[in-house]
Amino acid sequence: MKFSYNWIREFVPGLTQAAAPLERLITMKTAECEGIEEEGKLLTIARVARVETVEPIPDSHNVKAVVDAGPLGRKTVVCGAPNCRPGILTAYAPIGRKVVSGVESDGMLASGAELGINKDHDGIVELNAPLGEPIPGCEPDAAIEIDNKSITHRPDLWGHHGMAREVAAILGLPLTDHAKLDLLPEGVPAIRVQIEDLALCPRYSALVFENVTVQPSPLWLQYRLTAIGLNPINNIVDMTNFVMAELAQPMHAFDADLLKGDTIFVRPAKAGEYFVALNDEEYTLDPSNLVIADASGAIALAGVIGGKGSAIGDTTTRVVLESANFQASSVRKTSSAIKLRTDASMRFEKAQDPSNTVRGLARAIELLREISPGIRLVGGVADQRREIPAPPPIELPLAWLQRKLGRAIEASEVRRILESLAFGVSEPTPGVFSVTVPSWRATKDISIKDDLVEEVGRMIGYDSIAPQAPLVPASVPPGNPSRRFQHDVRNLFVDNGFTEVYNYSFLSEASVRAFGFDSASMIRVTNPIASDQELMRSSLLPGIWRNVTENAKHHESFRLFEIGLEIHRRDTGLPNEIPHLIAAYYDRQGDGQPGLFELKRLARCLMPNAQTVPAAAREFEHTARAAEIQVAGQTVGRLFELHPKLVETGRAAILDLDLRLVQSLTAGETRYTPIRRYPSSAFDLSVLAGLREQAGTLQAAIASFAGPLQESIQFVRQYVGPPLADGVKSVSFRLTVGSPERTLSSEEITAVRNAIIEGMRAKGYELRV
Repeated sequence: MKFSYNWIREFVPGLTQAAAPLERLITMKTAECEGIEEEGKLLTIARVARVETVEPIPDSHNVKAVVDAGPLGRKTVVCGAPNCRPGILTAYAPIGRKVVSGVESDGMLASGAELGINKDHDGIVELNAPLGEPIPGCEPDAAIEIDNKSITHRPDLWGHHGMAREVAAILGLPLTDHAKLDLLPEGVPAIRVQIEDLALCPRYSALVFENVTVQPSPLWLQYRLTAIGLNPINNIVDMTNFVMAELAQPMHAFDADLLKGDTIFVRPAKAGEYFVALNDEEYTLDPSNLVIADASGAIALAGVIGGKGSAIGDTTTRVVLESANFQASSVRKTSSAIKLRTDASMRFEKAQDPSNTVRGLARAIELLREISPGIRLVGGVADQRREIPAPPPIELPLAWLQRKLGRAIEASEVRRILESLAFGVSEPTPGVFSVTVPSWRATKDISIKDDLVEEVGRMIGYDSIAPQAPLVPASVPPGNPSRRFQHDVRNLFVDNGFTEVYNYSFLSEASVRAFGFDSASMIRVTNPIASDQELMRSSLLPGIWRNVTENAKHHESFRLFEIGLEIHRRDTGLPNEIPHLIAAYYDRQGDGQPGLFELKRLARCLMPNAQTVPAAAREFEHTARAAEIQVAGQTVGRLFELHPKLVETGRAAILDLDLRLVQSLTAGETRYTPIRRYPSSAFDLSVLAGLREQAGTLQAAIASFAGPLQESIQFVRQYVGPPLADGVKSVSFRLTVGSPERTLSSEEITAVRNAIIEGMRAKGYELRV
C-alpha cells in the first residue's frame, strides 16, 4: 500500500524529515516499509505556458508550436498532441534541446501522464492558471510503500490520517484533522435506511445531494490519487476514493435517480439473486452475501463492489452517498466467494471503526463543495446503527510494564507516549494507569495490557532494550525422526546439485487432466484462493512438471526436487497426508539416459538395497522408460521419463518416492562389518545381449552363478557399435570375489569365472572373453 509523503505532511504541519528518514522511522516503530517511489519528477521544472502559434511540419504528424513560458521566455517546441492549439494554457518542461521531425525543439509540452498527474496520454494537459507558475496543487511527491501484511491488525493505518497520527506520535508533533463534523446537516433524511441484521452491518450512514455536476476532477485530486496507485475516474468517484485513502473509510456513490423507492435496505442476498457489478461481471448470490438493495433488488455487494445499474454517469445530477461499516468476516467471505478483492473490501476485512462513517461524510461534504460547484445537500444524515459500548479501561501497572519491557521508563514518558497515540490516561492508584482505548484501536487491536506494552515498546524503540536470554529452564526437545530423515534427504539432493522448489498444495483441473488423474477422487477446495487452485494435490508431479516446463524456456539443463505432502481422500475423517519426494533432471540435449542413471544413483544412495524393476508405463510416462523402485520386495516409488507430449524440447527424468515407506524400510540399525583380512580379486565380464535387455536382469543372472565367494558385482559400461552386430550391445560388469578366511588361489578365481560363463551361455548369452 502506498502513502503520499505530501499528504502525511498536510496532517503533520511540523514535519521536516525527508521521506527517506521518515520511512526508516515508520519501519522501526510502526509498519514495515518496502521502499520509496518518487512521483511527479517533471513537476519540479514544469511551468504554465501559453501556446501562441502552431504550424504544421511537412511530412509529419507533429506541429511546431511557439509558446510563452513566462519567466522562461518564448520557446519553439515540436509537439504531436492533437489538442495543441493557439491560446491553450498547458505545461512546458525545459528538458533541453532536441531535433524532432527536422525541427529543433527547445523543451516539451507535457501530457498529464508525462507529468505523473494522471494516466492521460491522449494530449497535452490543459490548465487554467497564471502564466509561468508551477502546476497548481501539484508538486513532486514521494510514495512510501508499506507491506500490507504488517498493518493487517491495524485498521486505522489503511488511511493517511491514521499513518499521520503515528508519524506525529513518533516525532512528538501535533496532528490536524480535516474531518469537520459541524458540516453534517441536521433534519429529516431524504433517504431511509433499513438494516436487517445489525451484527452484519453495525452502522450505515448516508446523505443525498442534488445539483451535482459530474466532470473530471481537478488536477490536484487526480494527482493525489495517481501518486498512491488509484486511477482517477470522475470528480464524484474520485472523492469517494480520496476519503477512503485519507480516513480508511470506504464510500460509495449511487445515482439517486436510478434507485427504486425511498429506502436503502441492507440484507442478506436471496438465494439465486442476480447482480451485475461495476466491473461488468455477473454474479449469482446466496444468503451468505450481504447486499445493499433498493425496492427492485441488489444495487451493491456490501463492502466489496457497487452495482452497474446505479453507477454514477455523465448525466447524474442527484447522488446518494453511502458511508457504512460492515462485519469484517462477512465482507471477507463474500470477497473470497466471488474471487474479487477491492480497495474497499481490503479495508473492511480489517474491522473498521463504526464511528468513522459520519467522519467520512463530513469530509465528503467539504470536498464536494470544492469539486462540484453548486452542489446542494438534501435533508439530514440517514444514520442507523447498533449501539456499541465503549471498551472498559485497561489497568496498566507501571512496575509490571517495566518488568515486561526489560528496562526502566519514567511514568511521564509512558503517559506521553500513550496520549500521543490518542489513548486516554489517568492514574486512579499510584503506580497504576487506567487507559481508555480510542474507538479506531478497539475493534480488534488493543484489548489487554500486553497490547499497551507493545505500544510503549515500539515507541521507545526495541533497540533501546538490552537483549537478555529468558531465565527459564532449557531442555532438548524430543526427537522427530521424520523431520530428521527428510532433512537428510534434502541435504543429499542439494549436495548433488539439485535445487529445491516449493509448490502450492493445490492443483487446477487442467493440470490434473494432463496426467490422466481422476479429479473426482481428489479433495475439492470449497473456497479456492484462485480459479486454478481448486483441488488438493494427490501427487507432486503436476507441480514439478510446471517447474520443468517454465525453466526449460530459459535453461539448457537443470535439476529440481521437492519434498511435500500428497493429500488423499479417506472414506471418513481427515485426509491421508503422505510425504513424498519428487525430483526432476532436465537436459535439452542428448537421449535422456544420463538423467535416468543419475536419479537411479541417488535412489541407491538413499536406499542401498533398492532395486529398479521395469514396469508398464502410465500415460504420462515414456513408453520404454518406466520402472518401479523396490526395497525388500515393496514398491516405494517410480523412476521414469516424462512422455514427449509433456515436454516440448529436451528430456525430463523423474524420481517419485514415498518417503514414509522409504523411511520405514531403511530405518534398521547399521551394523559394523570388519575390514577383510585377506585381499580380494576382481575381473570383468562383458555379456552380449539385445538392445532392450535390462542391465539389472543380466546382473542378477551373473550373481546367481557366482557362488558364495562373490563380494560384489558392479555395472561398468555399455557399448553399441562395430564390430558388434546391429541390435546387439555389450554390457560389462566387474565382479569382486574373496574369502574372509584365506587368499583365493588363481584356480578358485578361474573356477568362479568359468562357472559364470558356462551358466550365462546355458541361458543363451554370449560373452566377450
